[in-house]
Amino acid sequence: MSQDQFPTQLPAPCIIDTGTIVNKLDMRRILTDLRHVRYLHIQDGKLQSEGEGFVLEVFGDPNRATLVANHALYLNVYSFDCLDLKQSPQCECYFDLVQDSRRLRLIPLSNPLQEAVGDNFNEADLEAVVDRVLSAKWDLNIDDDNDYSF
Repeated sequence: MSQDQFPTQLPAPCIIDTGTIVNKLDMRRILTDLRHVRYLHIQDGKLQSEGEGFVLEVFGDPNRATLVANHALYLNVYSFDCLDLKQSPQCECYFDLVQDSRRLRLIPLSNPLQEAVGDNFNEADLEAVVDRVLSAKWDLNIDDDNDYSF
């Protein structure tokens, strides 16, 4: 058989800084890193509302709604056709969740790199506490091994 007889598989998409994401799992993965955002609700090219909030949940469920209220965002990737990843003229990244003529623009106000540095400190503290707990449990097990019967 020649190579012409086998169907060729296209490589998976590679999106760097700008592009359109249509796969729901990919949309969810990229939105999960968002925390503190500024959001703009744009309908037919006109700004309807805007605000600031925290992304509290990103999920994929065709029976649940995307909710934006009280500075909290619960984002359902099934509420949108695609996610446009864009950059402002100042090279700041932002995300447009698109559904027909509606856009929910998310502008990150937090930086995952800075959060990762903070997480490492908390991770070290957590590790130290776990070590102490395990050490205390080990000491307790040694004490239990002693034979106190007469």
